[in-house]
Amino acid sequence: MSTEQNSADALAALAAVIESRLPAHGGNPEASYVARLLHKGPDAFLKKIGEEATEVVMAAKDADHGGDKANVVYEVADLWFHSMIALAHYGLSPADVIAELQRRVGQSGLEEKALRKVKAREAQALADDAGEAS
Repeated sequence: MSTEQNSADALAALAAVIESRLPAHGGNPEASYVARLLHKGPDAFLKKIGEEATEVVMAAKDADHGGDKANVVYEVADLWFHSMIALAHYGLSPADVIAELQRRVGQSGLEEKALRKVKAREAQALADDAGEAS
């Protein structure tokens, strides 16, 4: 089994545990940290994602100045974990993220970003037109 397959399996297994903690699946906020975050709602887990993202930045800055690079891995793991809670809340999975990353392989990041801006402007123009029509 390839490392890539092991990674996908590990993410899928963790995603299944997180999904089992959803309120709709009987997640008990008294017994599970994940269930507690999900029970509190998006503000709770989104706040954690922001905190963890900041900790990734701080660990990377420390690593640039002689700090332990392993801390970057540790903090990214925390960020991914909390992001997976958000994915589960919204009915999404790591497989959805992997599929999006695979879609982007071979695509220029600059071109992809420019395309997103064009699509956002088009969506805004449609919304503006709809607002004017009502």
